Amino acid sequence: MSIIVKFFVAPDATAAGLALATGPGRAFESLSFGNFDPEEAVVEWECLLAGGSFEELVGTGEPRIVAGQDSDGCVVFALSPRLTTALADAGPTRLRDVAASWARLRAEDGEAVETGIAEGIVGDVAALAGSARRQDQSVYCWVA
Repeated sequence: MSIIVKFFVAPDATAAGLALATGPGRAFESLSFGNFDPEEAVVEWECLLAGGSFEELVGTGEPRIVAGQDSDGCVVFALSPRLTTALADAGPTRLRDVAASWARLRAEDGEAVETGIAEGIVGDVAALAGSARRQDQSVYCWVA
């Protein structure tokens, strides 16, 4: 699997959608990662942090695609307000626990994500969520 994943802060879905062709670039505060399925990850994080089941969240349309096709090519999707709040509000211990649980879920599905790497990803996205909240903006993800 070779995927480029960039979480970023934008004022709204229209502005976030402009990142579709080339990614968020310097126009938006962003984080870069790779080689995991971020659409699945954000749903799993929301389940772990805020409750609910994976199937329920996917059934309600999470994550919400704001630009592109989610079957091929680049896509931009929004993190739900509930997940953004849960990430921003979680303390370091809670984020470590969520990251460890997420790494275990990925291992059960045959996708290896080391716990330390999972902690870095979840912690960094949580910090980005806090930054978005302070700016009264939202968190999006660009995937290529």
